[in-house]
Amino acid sequence: MNRLFATISIAAAFAAGCGATHLLRPALAAENITAQIIHLPDLVGDALSPASPTGFRSRMLMSADGATISLQDGNVPKHLHANANEIQYILEGTGTIWLGDKEVQVKPGDLVIIPKGTPAPGRTAGHSGRSQSRRRRRRRTIPGC
Repeated sequence: MNRLFATISIAAAFAAGCGATHLLRPALAAENITAQIIHLPDLVGDALSPASPTGFRSRMLMSADGATISLQDGNVPKHLHANANEIQYILEGTGTIWLGDKEVQVKPGDLVIIPKGTPAPGRTAGHSGRSQSRRRRRRRTIPGC
């Protein structure tokens, strides 16, 4: 009797798993992206973008399904994105950024994860980047995640 019960239980669990797979919506990949290779070291100065009055440069590299990936050089004032998470990868330059209510040190190779509604990044007070108090970073913004 126990063997029959175990066999029926396993078969029912398997059938329930198969049924649930067809009922759940699968994750969908972005529809409109293009295969490409972008050599980031080539994107300097005006090849990245014209400088803003504060010397900040930025170029969006890709945008799909509410997410963007951009390359930025320079500093932006402290700000927040109310509906977007932000991920920054520091390529070169060192300094201090705001992350919420505290200042943190960043250096090349750091991955900065900024949840939506968190004040960041603010001006750096660093050195050893392209010029004093500048960072070069790759940024990804993901609304609503």
